[in-house]
Amino acid sequence: MATVKDFRNNIKPNWCPGCGDFSVQASIQRACANLGLEPEQVVIVSGIGCSGRISGYINAYGFHGVHGRALPLAQGVKLANRDLVVIAAGGDGDGFAIGLSHTIHAMRRNVDITYIVMDNQVYGLTKGQTSPRSQTGFVTKSTPQGSLEQPIRPIEMALAAGASFVAQGFSSNVKQLTELIEKAIRHRGFSFINVFSPCVTYNKVNTYDWYRQHVVELEDDYVPNDRQKALQKVHETNGLVTGLLYVDENAKPLEDLLPGYSQEPLVNADLKISPEAFQELVAEFF
Repeated sequence: MATVKDFRNNIKPNWCPGCGDFSVQASIQRACANLGLEPEQVVIVSGIGCSGRISGYINAYGFHGVHGRALPLAQGVKLANRDLVVIAAGGDGDGFAIGLSHTIHAMRRNVDITYIVMDNQVYGLTKGQTSPRSQTGFVTKSTPQGSLEQPIRPIEMALAAGASFVAQGFSSNVKQLTELIEKAIRHRGFSFINVFSPCVTYNKVNTYDWYRQHVVELEDDYVPNDRQKALQKVHETNGLVTGLLYVDENAKPLEDLLPGYSQEPLVNADLKISPEAFQELVAEFF
């Protein structure tokens, strides 16, 4: 059985020392090992940004896509081979700016994948511009007088869009984050985890100390089966709550609803077509 070590490779991450993404990477590796998965059973799909590099730092199948397009790629991989565990990963710029439409539609579509957003509330790779998650008044190179816009609220958005699994973590709490990822992978449907992942270089406001002072963990007796209660909890904590907020165990993944979608993975199917059938198809266009 694979161990955490089996999900490591020889590529050294070039994230800034102290970046929260290191802990997200470690949590993914631990979760996969804890679930008894083998590296060849897992696919990590990422977009562009500091977080986009994560697909090359984990010993599994990896696909480094383009900005904002991790989710279409991940859904395509899962539909082509339903036997794979597919994890999409990206940053708040990747998922909530250019990729926002893909994020919302993936949530309502409910393909059986896990989506982890490393939320640092700034564009790190391009040297510190305001992101869709930056707080009003946040000063960056692109907003020297402070951001005038309201930040996107990812948990409320996920709950409103119909995501069947909604959670939030903090990269400093690896134990909790690992458990959330395990639950997300086991869930049959689209699992969304937003992770507070501090940028130590360009975000001097939302630091580790700031999160430790403001983050609120869900109570042990909280039951995550009521969407309205989840929204209420988010509002009570100003969006700074961590834990599993909502899960719909009865939601059917898209794969179960597609007419004619075989239990046999598409990659193993015989896709050959006879010359007669081919000519019959061509004749429809003439």
